[in-house]
Amino acid sequence: MLLSALISALNGAIAKILSQEISALEIVFFRNVLGVLFLLVMLKHTPTRLPGGKIHLLILRGLLGFSAMILFFYTITTIPLGVAITLNKTSPLFVTILAFFLLKERLSVKALFALLAGFTGVLMITKPVGMTLGYEHFLGILGGFLAAAAYTTIKKIKHIYDARVIVLSFMTTGSVIPLLLFLIAPFVRAPEAIAFLFVDFHLPTTLKIWTLILLIGIISTLSQWLLTKAYSLSNAGIIGIVSYTNIPFAIGFGYMLGDAFPDFWTFCGIGLIVLGGLLVKKG
Repeated sequence: MLLSALISALNGAIAKILSQEISALEIVFFRNVLGVLFLLVMLKHTPTRLPGGKIHLLILRGLLGFSAMILFFYTITTIPLGVAITLNKTSPLFVTILAFFLLKERLSVKALFALLAGFTGVLMITKPVGMTLGYEHFLGILGGFLAAAAYTTIKKIKHIYDARVIVLSFMTTGSVIPLLLFLIAPFVRAPEAIAFLFVDFHLPTTLKIWTLILLIGIISTLSQWLLTKAYSLSNAGIIGIVSYTNIPFAIGFGYMLGDAFPDFWTFCGIGLIVLGGLLVKKG
């Protein structure tokens, strides 16, 4: 899990470097195309044996997963890497809320305290002036919420779909939607707030860019494999704690890439979000 967290942070760092050459939407597109190819090879080698069904939930998971990913990669390009990854880590807090409302799961006193701690941490990081929240920070939190919605959807279909098929649905969606957005981009004059979704596609022409794209595809897959292996070998609570080490790794990589070092209140906010996430994972 420690190695998975390190590689996950490295993935974010490579995306930040790559964003100087290509758009966030292009990064998402290439990452998902490579992921689809990897998964198709895996499924051909070892076909799924689960029955399937509830295709609407599979499609919904794909849409939610893509939306969370594009917002995550966009925030990586606009705010410090450590902060972007921390805001994405609010997803366990949103999972608790969604599970309460949609899956009728119990909300304990510990869970309520976790939510209070986590969202206090968000306020410390984003430092809203009055009631105005920075747009990029808002998108980072929205990405965490959409990731949580995707995870909640998985709970409904994990017993009827192979995990690889679930991931394939999300990566296929994450390949098709960017392709459609690239096609219509020349005909759309989008507001600045969503202009990152309507960018012209440019096929990379340098070895540097293709190498970084290939690296993102490989290490994303490796990180997911290590994470899955970790959960299969040890206690989920311990693994959940170790998973948060990708935040200091991300802060370190971000600092090396020129991000400002987090101030005292940002560190306090990160600590509270981690505390909230750990408490909700322990139930």
